[in-house]
Amino acid sequence: MQVRAVSKYILGSPVKARRVVNSIRGMRAEEALEVLALLPQRAANPVYKTVKSALANAEENFALDPEDMVISEIKIDEGPRLRRARYGARGRFKPIKKRMSHITVVLEEDYQDFDEE
Repeated sequence: MQVRAVSKYILGSPVKARRVVNSIRGMRAEEALEVLALLPQRAANPVYKTVKSALANAEENFALDPEDMVISEIKIDEGPRLRRARYGARGRFKPIKKRMSHITVVLEEDYQDFDEE
């Protein structure tokens, strides 16, 4: 069974967030939370919260065991940009684009544990 969690309009570049996501793709969810807690990147915190939300959804809504959950799909999509301005010398205009990200986490049960027994 697939369990989803989505965080939208997270302030931060999708390119920088994808570096964090690539380090946890395919891991067990609880192991990924431990790794995310130790990463120094700023994008690690929103990704941590989204994975934790997906685990809570699995436990509360579907009565699944959080220890059996694996990150089957995790992606970062680009959100809208906040357009700001900085005015330069001689009347020049210097645009500032503050980028946003949408984070999607999909968890699945790991069936390998059942085969070993």
